[in-house]
Amino acid sequence: MKADRERAAEPAHQKVSRELRQGIAAGDYRGGGKLPTEAELAQRYGVSRQTVRRAFQDLVADGTVYRVPGRGTFATESEGHYLRHHGSIEDLMNLSADTTMEVLTPLHRRVDIEAAGRLRLDTDIVYTVTFRRIHEGVPFVLTTVHLPEHIGKHLAGLAEVAAGGASSHTVIGLLEPRLDSPIVEAAQSITVAGADGEVAAGLGCEQGHPMLRVDRLYSDAAGRPVDLSVSYFLPEHYTYRVTLRRSTP
Repeated sequence: MKADRERAAEPAHQKVSRELRQGIAAGDYRGGGKLPTEAELAQRYGVSRQTVRRAFQDLVADGTVYRVPGRGTFATESEGHYLRHHGSIEDLMNLSADTTMEVLTPLHRRVDIEAAGRLRLDTDIVYTVTFRRIHEGVPFVLTTVHLPEHIGKHLAGLAEVAAGGASSHTVIGLLEPRLDSPIVEAAQSITVAGADGEVAAGLGCEQGHPMLRVDRLYSDAAGRPVDLSVSYFLPEHYTYRVTLRRSTP
């Protein structure tokens, strides 16, 4: 797969920082735990200490860890929040590494004029599925995904998006191997919204509770929208982090 080829070409320090970031997000160093030393990680990954040092620099830069001279490197405490660093499509797919997708409304074909318009379709028919994502037994986000009809058909009948479905997959992870062209872009907007009845019931909060709303429109390499997701995150159980870097000339 394309993702496997990209991982194979990934610089060593990025692989180390990515895997450490995933471990921290999964709770391997909960409570601000101390990470292994540079020497220990160099031996674990078969790389130089300089490579590990570069990986630590990346993690310090995005706030995932902090370093104390003479004591070591520690995971930044997230105060009970689910913390995920997003910097690529692969990071979004990696939500499946430490969370469970629990389907609330199974994938079905329906008319949705607004979703169809945002997907730039010439028909009002979409496939829609609603699910919540759970980390360590706590639901922290409710998501509704809309797919163009010709793409939704690829997932129709899969147990992961059927009634009562529960899995460690993501919808884009299920879609990727079934698409003619890979997903390469996610246009994202973040706002604040109150929980409606469906969101409140799915996440166990009161109606009107302030939520972090994240809309993502995924597109393939040809620029065609393939997935529209609308997510409502409980701010008391979720921390969103992204790293912005200066572009090089």
